[in-house]
Amino acid sequence: MKIALAGAGAFGEKHLDGLKNIDGVEVVSLVGRELEPTRKVAGKYGIAHACTDLAEALAGDCEAVILCTPTQMHARQAIQCMDAGKHVEVEIPLADSWADAAAVMKKQQETGLVCMVGHTRRFNPSHQFVHDRIARGDFNVQQMDVQTYFFRRKNINAKGEARSWTDHLLWHHAAHTVDLFAWQAGPIIAAHAMQGPVHPELGIAMDMSIQLKAESGAICTLSLSFNNDGPLGTFFRYIGDTATYIARYDDLVTGREEPVDLSGVAVSNNGIELQDREFIAAIRDGRDPESSVTKVLPCYRVLGELERQLAAG
Repeated sequence: MKIALAGAGAFGEKHLDGLKNIDGVEVVSLVGRELEPTRKVAGKYGIAHACTDLAEALAGDCEAVILCTPTQMHARQAIQCMDAGKHVEVEIPLADSWADAAAVMKKQQETGLVCMVGHTRRFNPSHQFVHDRIARGDFNVQQMDVQTYFFRRKNINAKGEARSWTDHLLWHHAAHTVDLFAWQAGPIIAAHAMQGPVHPELGIAMDMSIQLKAESGAICTLSLSFNNDGPLGTFFRYIGDTATYIARYDDLVTGREEPVDLSGVAVSNNGIELQDREFIAAIRDGRDPESSVTKVLPCYRVLGELERQLAAG
């Protein structure tokens, strides 16, 4: 399978590292914002073609596209890929508005192509372990306590380099947890949000608190900050009826910090690689992937409602 990847930054390289481990996959084109840095990354991964225009890559012989571009471009580019007859995996978030998310869904329904969103938490072995216990009926979530903490008072990426776009706590980082909570506990029936002051230069709220309730009765409290000068990342505490678990990306421990063996959960311990494996398998099998636009769209409906709450003050 020939794939084009757009977005040669920090997260694009995470996908390229994962794709190297998947049989029968060739990345034939790499799209970036600036040509010379894009060529450098392409050379590192043995990719023959590098360019700065997605349309140029779509005109080639790729069958599918992975989008790791700025959030504000996701919806438009996903639609552009499907208009070109390409299957597409768009990194989280699908969009930064409910209207744009719904537009991508409409295009997928029109084309019948695979359109998958990078909701990586569905693929991290840590969360898969918990999900498997829920599916077997021997664990039920009562409460999720989630902390998403970064230190981003300047507009920089995961590599510490200047960003050409602005990240967002609600549409990007909260999307991970809103979708994960619904996946683990059931449909969300109530959602509330508060946010702190807006940064004078970045134009975004740097701190946010979100509360969710599922149809099952489970609740979730999510704290997000770009002001946290300490351990960085997202940490999930599952408080259930039979156990407590703490998930840190691909790792899992009990509530008493005892490691949980995840060796048999999946073929890899890398959530990004597992995400890409699902995208490729869904195309080959002609089926809806685990985090298809259809399956994650309810998350964006909730985010749209939270945005309206925040705008209303």
